[in-house]
Amino acid sequence: MILAAAVGLPSLAIQARAQEQAVDTRSGNARLVFEAAFFAQFSPANALQVIQRVPGFTLESGSTEVRGFAQAAGNVVIDGQRPSSKSDSLDTVLSRIPASRVLRVELAPGNAFGADYAGKPQVANLILTDAGGLAGTLEGRLSREYTGRILPKGNAALTYRRGASSFSASLSYQLFNMSSEEGFDRLVALPSRETLEFREKTSRNTEPLTVASLGWALEEAPDRSVHINGKLSFDKWTLHDAARVFAGGIATHDELYSEDHLWRTQELSGDVTRPLAGGAIKLNLLGTHRHRRNDDAFASTTTDNAALGGFYQDFDDYRDERLARLAWSRTGLAGWTVEIGAEGAFNRLRSDLNIFDVDSAGQRTPVDLPVDDATVSEYRAEGFANAGRALASALRLDLGLNYEVSRLSVTGDVSARRVLKFLKPKASLDWTPGRWHVQLSGKRTVAQLRFEDFVSGASFDTGQTDGGNAELQPQRKWEFLLTADRRVLGDGRLKVDLGYNAVSLVQDRIPLTMLDPETGEPVNIGLDAPGNLGNGREWIARTNLDLPLTRLGLTGGRLSVSGSYLDTSVRDPYTLADRHFSGTSLFAYSATLRQDLARFAWGIEMRGDTGATYYRLRETDHIQGISPRLSAFVEYRQSRSTTVMLGIDNLSDARSRRWRTFYDPDRTAPDPFREEYRERKPHTLLYLSLKHSFG
Repeated sequence: MILAAAVGLPSLAIQARAQEQAVDTRSGNARLVFEAAFFAQFSPANALQVIQRVPGFTLESGSTEVRGFAQAAGNVVIDGQRPSSKSDSLDTVLSRIPASRVLRVELAPGNAFGADYAGKPQVANLILTDAGGLAGTLEGRLSREYTGRILPKGNAALTYRRGASSFSASLSYQLFNMSSEEGFDRLVALPSRETLEFREKTSRNTEPLTVASLGWALEEAPDRSVHINGKLSFDKWTLHDAARVFAGGIATHDELYSEDHLWRTQELSGDVTRPLAGGAIKLNLLGTHRHRRNDDAFASTTTDNAALGGFYQDFDDYRDERLARLAWSRTGLAGWTVEIGAEGAFNRLRSDLNIFDVDSAGQRTPVDLPVDDATVSEYRAEGFANAGRALASALRLDLGLNYEVSRLSVTGDVSARRVLKFLKPKASLDWTPGRWHVQLSGKRTVAQLRFEDFVSGASFDTGQTDGGNAELQPQRKWEFLLTADRRVLGDGRLKVDLGYNAVSLVQDRIPLTMLDPETGEPVNIGLDAPGNLGNGREWIARTNLDLPLTRLGLTGGRLSVSGSYLDTSVRDPYTLADRHFSGTSLFAYSATLRQDLARFAWGIEMRGDTGATYYRLRETDHIQGISPRLSAFVEYRQSRSTTVMLGIDNLSDARSRRWRTFYDPDRTAPDPFREEYRERKPHTLLYLSLKHSFG
């Protein structure tokens, strides 16, 4: 305790008092509070590192790709409000806020934070101080991979507050997802398992990402505020993949595969809140423009570099979003908390894909795909109403209703138009009996259609070609979830989720067909595409246990364990047997043990999953990432504001694996005739990081 005080960290007694649970008797909302003193033991530099240390809480960043605000929400709000920016993930937004500006974190059911969060079992509310002056964070990291390459990362974020007005700016540069791998592919015949082809492969991935952002906020009161945010990002990604191929009956040769991508994104967003009729009315406006340019090439050469031929594709797409949202909320309206509002959006994707077969002389011959030049547009409007009230001091009921109308059109290689209308009710019941918090919720959800699924694409690395499907329909679900959590061993937490989802029009992969001009019957054209299957179901079980270990003999120790089980089922259109949804992992897990001892800390983490299978026209493709993946770190805190960390990722030198099983003519055949196994090793990654905060 004396050592903790010497570096300005709280004693264990203070830490134990840093958490309290309460129920607002007027609203019935359970509330769990973590004061800033609780997080000082971890020496966080920014708000992201604060949120990551909330016991039993798992950050959901939301998706930056979905259209509109509602489905893009994660599970963190700032001073009770969601960030007005959208192309930035929650991780990015939180990493720009200095930890010194965090007053406390409150956990409460999502119904306490408006329609976008209604039905979420728990949302973290990051409460910031109103301290003036300049504050900021500086972070730098150097990583070394097995090839000897040094991978830099840097981030600087500043906040200046004067009175009710604050300015923020950030600039980051990192070689994002940069890595090298080595491994092999083996293609065998079945059932003999005779090797048909063997490839020795190395790959090198480089992705320099630069992001700059500016923001201004005027926060005079909870019902009187203005926020304006702007962002520019440049993401340049290159991949170089080299293979030496040994194939039976064919001379040994080399294959070179490269991808060169450049993505530019600009966004301007803001919101205004003003008092109205005893409540508050809020207007959100947002505009985003993104341009992606991809150039991919595959070439085969002899071992003395004589060209044998290959493929080339270039891809351009432009994505635009314009969004307006107006919502009015009020508490204490005849005992109810109410929110009503509407959202309108325009989205457009213009896509142009060109694929060429390249012969040994370098001549290009165009390859035609069903939908390789198209514009997808959507006009969407959604109205919503939510109301909640306390039924008793520890019991709360929340009800909601959304109505969505959208008009989709596809032009270019195909022409399709449709109008979609959906009614989406929801309800939840919150109960806080003593130390427990229990929530039962049910809602109808409708998945968003990915614009990219309307157009064709190809991957030369895997030889997979995807057709576009202009007739794709959104997947619907009735979702039911029971969640329960409670405190254990002081500030530890146990959380359990059990859920069931009834799914209709399951979005998966289907064979593409066209009408025979003579018979008028649908004929398979040899491609598959995103499409709709029949009805399906999902069973969900999740648990999260976060335990302080001081009482168990490990001073400053903390153990966090989580696991998730997702069992899905749908009828396969080829085999007519039930199978899992494509891309779902049956089981995932993680475990983290760390110990904080004033100036020093150490930790080890293990995570993994059972992998995911994708069911395509002629193959099943099972992808298993690095699992189990082990990482470890040691940390030295020179002061409250400066921390040095040395870490290692993939400590066990684990590999990723992939199994592709092929059928002829398609998966209606009972037995496969070929199998491909791929193995990649990124090896261990050593890194050294420095973080400093001030203000």
